[in-house]
Amino acid sequence: MTYLAKVREMNPLVHNITNIVVANFSANGLLALGASPFMADAHEEVADIAAMAGAVVLNIGTLNDYAIQAMILAGQAANRHKVPLVLDPVGAGATAYRSDVTQKLVNSLQISVLRGNVAEVANVAGESWASKGVDAGEGEGDIVALAQKAALKLGCIVIITGKDDVITDGTRTRIVSNGHSILTKVTGTGCLLSAVTGAFLAASGGDWLEASAEALSFYGVAAEIAAEAAAHQGPGSFQTEFLNQLALVTPVVLAERSRIQQRES
Repeated sequence: MTYLAKVREMNPLVHNITNIVVANFSANGLLALGASPFMADAHEEVADIAAMAGAVVLNIGTLNDYAIQAMILAGQAANRHKVPLVLDPVGAGATAYRSDVTQKLVNSLQISVLRGNVAEVANVAGESWASKGVDAGEGEGDIVALAQKAALKLGCIVIITGKDDVITDGTRTRIVSNGHSILTKVTGTGCLLSAVTGAFLAASGGDWLEASAEALSFYGVAAEIAAEAAAHQGPGSFQTEFLNQLALVTPVVLAERSRIQQRES
C-alpha cells in the first residue's frame, strides 16, 4: 500500500502551528488530501494536541513570542510521545530574529523533517549559501551536497524544495522532479507542502525518507494536473483546481506520473 493510500485510510490528525496567511489554505489542503487538520496554538492545550497527533508541523511565517512558546511546548510534547515533528523555517536568514528563532527551535527540539528552500536550509545549517555564487541555486549537485550536510549536522530528514526537490537523511537521497512553476504564484503552497509532508509522516510507519519523497511527488503531480486544467485561467483558478487534485489524485495516477530518482552516498 502506498503512503498516499495509508493517509486516506488512517485520516491522521496533523497539528499545525502555522502563520496567519496560510492557516485556512493549509487546513483545506489537508482535508482534501484525506488528513485531519488541527490548527491550535493556545499554550494551555498544544501539548495535549501534539501528544495525540499523528504529526506536528511548526511554521514560523508570522512570528511572535506567544507563537514561539507554543511551538516549543508542542514540539517538546511531540518528542516525548515520539510524534514526527516538521519544521518549516519560513524566511530564516531574512532577519536576525527569524534566524535566532529557528536556531532556538532546532536546539530545543528534535526535528524529524526540516523543509525549506535552499537559502532557508543553508541558514539553519549554518552554511553561507550566498558565498557559493549568485547562481548557486542552479547547481543541483551543490544543493544535494548542502542538503546531505545539513541532514547529518541536524540529525533529521532535510527537504530542499525548488525546481527539483531534494530529500535526504545524509546517506539516502531522493530527487523529485514533479511540480509546476505556477505553485510559486499562490501564497502558502510551500507551507501546505510542509503540512502534507506531516500527514505522510504520520502514515509512514517510521520510514520518514520514503514517505517524504512520496509526499513531494504526490504534491507535484497534483500541481501538474491542476496546471493542465486551469493554469491558463490564472493562479486563482489553479488554486481551486489544485485543492481538487489533492483529493482526486489516486495511487494509480501517482505511480504513473511520479518522478523520483534514488541516490545512495
